[in-house]
Amino acid sequence: MEALKKKQLTHLKRKKRVRKKIWGDETRPRLSVFRSARNIYAQIILDTSGQTVVQVSSLSPEIREVKVPGKVALAQKVGALLAKKAMEKGIKKVVFDRNGFLYHGRIKAVSDGAREAGLEF
Repeated sequence: MEALKKKQLTHLKRKKRVRKKIWGDETRPRLSVFRSARNIYAQIILDTSGQTVVQVSSLSPEIREVKVPGKVALAQKVGALLAKKAMEKGIKKVVFDRNGFLYHGRIKAVSDGAREAGLEF
């Protein structure tokens, strides 16, 4: 049980450290990614108003229709769909917030999928 607490504390420390430096505004909103054991969630947020402009997750109907093998490939589809929806709303540039997670695996796949779909970081 002690190891779980330590792991949570290090994650929160990392999250605070990253969020101190990242701020999304109208010109470059913040793309925030959250990863759970089964799903991945991504949203574009305007920090000035605290408003979520676009959100996509692995539970979205558009993603669930397509059968994708593996969580990393699914995360890449989430990033691509998020970028597509953002482009429709006129958002081309974002600031990437990895939310305290290490930049590899599914977090990296979301950013790669969004970049390939045309979103600029």
